[in-house]
Amino acid sequence: MFLRVAAANLLKKLRFPASYASPASTVTTTNELSVKLKLPRWYQTGGHGWRINLRDPCLWIVISGHVAMTLGISANATFAENATTEASSNNDLGDDLVGLRKIEDGSVVSNIHTAKWRVFTDKAREFFQQGKLDEAEKLFLSAIQEAKEGFGEQDPHVASACNNLAEFYRVKRAFDKAEPLYLEAINILEESFGPDDVRVGVAAHNLGQFYLGQKKLEEARVKYERALKIKRRVLGYGHSECSDTMFHLGVVLYLQGKERDAEVLIKDSIRMLEEGGEGESSVCIRRLRYLSQIYMKSHQVAEAEMVQRKILHVMELSKGWNSLATVIAAESLALTLLASGNTKDSKDLLERCLNARKDLLPSDHIQIGANLLHLARVAMLDCGRHKMLDVSKAEAELDMAKNHLHNSIRIARECLRKVSKQKDKLKRYSEPGDSRKEGQAALAILLQSLNTLSSVELEKQELQKIQEGNINLEAQEALLQCISAYKEFVSERSIADTPEIKNEYLSCLKRAQNLLGHKIH
Repeated sequence: MFLRVAAANLLKKLRFPASYASPASTVTTTNELSVKLKLPRWYQTGGHGWRINLRDPCLWIVISGHVAMTLGISANATFAENATTEASSNNDLGDDLVGLRKIEDGSVVSNIHTAKWRVFTDKAREFFQQGKLDEAEKLFLSAIQEAKEGFGEQDPHVASACNNLAEFYRVKRAFDKAEPLYLEAINILEESFGPDDVRVGVAAHNLGQFYLGQKKLEEARVKYERALKIKRRVLGYGHSECSDTMFHLGVVLYLQGKERDAEVLIKDSIRMLEEGGEGESSVCIRRLRYLSQIYMKSHQVAEAEMVQRKILHVMELSKGWNSLATVIAAESLALTLLASGNTKDSKDLLERCLNARKDLLPSDHIQIGANLLHLARVAMLDCGRHKMLDVSKAEAELDMAKNHLHNSIRIARECLRKVSKQKDKLKRYSEPGDSRKEGQAALAILLQSLNTLSSVELEKQELQKIQEGNINLEAQEALLQCISAYKEFVSERSIADTPEIKNEYLSCLKRAQNLLGHKIH
């Protein structure tokens, strides 16, 4: 009972990182790995065995959440989004544990090793943030060696140092080197505190994160289930640490095709955050977004709409419309409304998003182009509603869609021209990865806009009842431009050939072949 109360009191004042997933693959770069390391201090209870100690080096796991003394942001190839919360300061937390004495270690040798261990870890972190990876690796290895010499092979200092190096290898994608270190850290903690200690539970969660990032779903599931069992027993069902593991276990189950079980866990993890007063936190918002994605993929549009309305409400209250985060939340809701056939509310939201983006972004930003493409699609749906009753209104909607698409195409082309110039002078840009992502988005928007423009022209032809045998030259030109743009940017390797880009190209190619009646190469 004492352990549960002590651990719960400690963890109430701490925030825990929570990163999660995306269909799109991402790679963590050195620039992303700038999260400040928090080094624990070593205090030992005088001859009374082990206790949960705020200055215990093993609490690297608890203090920093999933990742002990984390080196940076997780890059999970399976997740839609990445989410972290900053760890709270651990200053003055000793008052939370009644009767816990803060006793300095009297050993001069131990103090020397502790100081050197800290210096190695601090310096390694500094080198890592500077991109000096070889130097950082050597220092992390030195920290392990120093911990083993000063405290023994199975001391929690060693577990902490092993976890640091494991994280280093994880972000370097040296997975074969990282896994043994994670396992060694867990073994040391088990021997020090027992297999059911909360620190072992959080270490198991860390390893689950590692496996999830590699899409080793079954291994991740086993580790998360073990972590959740320990945390529930020690901390209680409603604790935020339980919520965190529940969410990630839910993600794993969803990726394994167990949608119903996943939905229950993810909803419970969100409810626990809301009941704990964190319903408006960034972590909760990201989990809600993930839940809405699950609903959309399973065609539960009404449920997705409800979740997205909640997200937008929170964003409007906390950030207002002068924030792109609010605009993106509103756009997501607008697209869900569009999927449900509610074009009126969808159009209103998209127009508000467009106006906000024009105030917040440069006039040629690709987000504005995407916004215009969405509005064009709304206009096309409205055209379909009007054409049986009022042809003039239907034609007006098509003209509006065409205008939006021309502007979207112009913006996308301008963006691609900039990316091409950056490719020629890559050394002048500090973050070429951002340029590539922008180029991929611009090419996808360009292909989609040209493809949609061809649909507008064909729909207009139908409204005007032009003879079927005549080839629509405008539609043909839009499709040929779509094919040409793909070949120009992908064949020259200016832009990576993502699945979205490839699918849009194949759609244009197929429609062009059907329109022209022969193969196009």
